[in-house]
Amino acid sequence: MKTAYYLLLFLLSTSLCTSCKEKQKESISVPEESSKIESQKIKVIFDTDANNELDDQHAMAYMLFNGDVFDVKGITVNATFNGGGIQGHYDEAERVLQLSNLKDSIPLLSGANGNFEEIVEDFDLSNYDGKEGVDFLLEETKKDSIIIVAVGKLTNIALALKKDPSFAERTKIVWLGSNYPEPGEYNQDNDTISMNYVLNSKIPFEMVTVRYGKPSGTDAVAVTQTEVNSRMPGLGPKAKESITGRHGGTFGNFGDYSISLFEHIHYHTDPPSRPLFDMVALAILKDSSWGEQKLIRAPILINNEWVERPANQRKIIVWENFNKEEVLADFYETMENPLLVSATR
Repeated sequence: MKTAYYLLLFLLSTSLCTSCKEKQKESISVPEESSKIESQKIKVIFDTDANNELDDQHAMAYMLFNGDVFDVKGITVNATFNGGGIQGHYDEAERVLQLSNLKDSIPLLSGANGNFEEIVEDFDLSNYDGKEGVDFLLEETKKDSIIIVAVGKLTNIALALKKDPSFAERTKIVWLGSNYPEPGEYNQDNDTISMNYVLNSKIPFEMVTVRYGKPSGTDAVAVTQTEVNSRMPGLGPKAKESITGRHGGTFGNFGDYSISLFEHIHYHTDPPSRPLFDMVALAILKDSSWGEQKLIRAPILINNEWVERPANQRKIIVWENFNKEEVLADFYETMENPLLVSATR
């Protein structure tokens, strides 16, 4: 009788242990699956002149609301002509983070206020204009494989290369800028020397063209003010803490702030419309079929004219001919159904 009793206890304990192990396996498998999903996301740092006009803010929101696509390691800012000093660009980027309830969750750092030539004239590695943002780029790219999406001047990127040439071996730059092969363009003109410095480096480089007035550039990916007024009200997550907008007013979601930005911008077309240039640079990372790319030998800009270098071994990618309809459809879908990126601090 005792033998049967002990045998029953042994069988019960064995069954319980097996059950516990199975439950442990189940609980372990969830984070493993989650980790796998995280590793499949596109790791990015967004380098922006956020206070320039309105496309930077829309690009930021698009990136932050695509949490199933992007793993945002941080945001760095730089100052360009029309956006005022570096603090204004920082403040505007912070507004978008706050509207996304990510103000304290995604690192935001100030980069270069001045241009590359004046900063490196007396380059003190321990203290220079843009150091905080540049050091962040250098350190984060040592930790992981990260793409830097640059949508302003290229000063921060050039400074990172100047300070640490090995930076070129551990990241890729996707830059929204240039009317290539024609001259001009705002981001380019803000610091042509930094652009040439990057073009003459070994860093993998993709140029997402602007091409003002041409159907082949991001200038063609434009939305009208009427469309924004109709489609954007109330879109985006509800902010836990409202913001005071750049032009005044109080806003509790990005959609309403978008309407304000479109209300206080200059228009050059009829009907009034503005391109979402910077957003396209992120969209083609999400789906490369939304643009066409070609590999060219890296040119150089001399006296504001592009000079081809057919013997140059250095090659870059040029993006053009974007699918406006699909890109904008995805933009609105993202605004209507935002999935926030994960916190990184």
